[in-house]
Amino acid sequence: MVRISRLAPIPALLLALTACQSEPVVEQGTSEPETLMVVQKFPTVGTATAADGTQIAYSQQGSGETALVFIHGWSCDRTYWQHQFEAFAGSFHVVAVDLAGHGDSGSDRSSWTLQALGDDVRAVVEELGLERVVLIGHSMGGPVALEAAARLPGKVLGVVGVDALHDADLKFDPAQWQGLLAAYRADFKGTCDRFVRSMFLEGADPQQVADIAQDMCAASPEVAISLLSIFPDYDLRAALEAAGAPIHSINAASLPTNIEGNRRFASSFNATIMEGVGHFLMMETPVAFNAHLREVIEGFLSQG
Repeated sequence: MVRISRLAPIPALLLALTACQSEPVVEQGTSEPETLMVVQKFPTVGTATAADGTQIAYSQQGSGETALVFIHGWSCDRTYWQHQFEAFAGSFHVVAVDLAGHGDSGSDRSSWTLQALGDDVRAVVEELGLERVVLIGHSMGGPVALEAAARLPGKVLGVVGVDALHDADLKFDPAQWQGLLAAYRADFKGTCDRFVRSMFLEGADPQQVADIAQDMCAASPEVAISLLSIFPDYDLRAALEAAGAPIHSINAASLPTNIEGNRRFASSFNATIMEGVGHFLMMETPVAFNAHLREVIEGFLSQG
């Protein structure tokens, strides 16, 4: 099999970690009455201990045979799933995790890898005794969900990437990436603010943009830059192959999703493409996003 890699400049949505299409489900722009802010905090109801001893905070609600485990992205936390937590708790056991170095979880970790973050999720799933799980990861949380799935054989009904897992063939320009890291080291908050704002489309709710930028850019620079530095070398191909579960992304149309390319590494891979929304689609248009997510989950349940 010939595998073609594309060398790409750093895109506006680089935190998706991957960025043609093969008959995706396309959702046309959906008008919603308002967007909701990122200020609500979940209570921490428990912690699990990761393999290196780091304490991993989580929230949970609802009940049911199937658990939905929500995994946030880079420099975010579990509150970014507040609209899904509320919407799905009536039908499922819902769990939202703070990865190490984020939110209420510990940050005393000597080595920052996506594999270790996947183990954070595994620790929570095992702490709660969950046996039937759908892993849902936004941005960086998409690869983390794949890593967690590989560590939870027989328990994962499916993995949902949320503006994530776009293209296993994408390669980043090393010089540009080093330039990005240098900018973050020189001015973390300023670089972060410009970057976060670039992930929204024109016409996005200005208050929501400001809230998310302020929240993400208050993250630990040490943790954030350490994670950024490992992204170019992450092997998404291997992670797709090793997940051992069906994979479906719900992605914004602004960054192409290489469905056929990804299927070379995960034959079940599919995607739903949402038009007219930015990188934080689960927050920007929660009603439309939740409808798509419910459909994807029901598809996993019908197979499992």
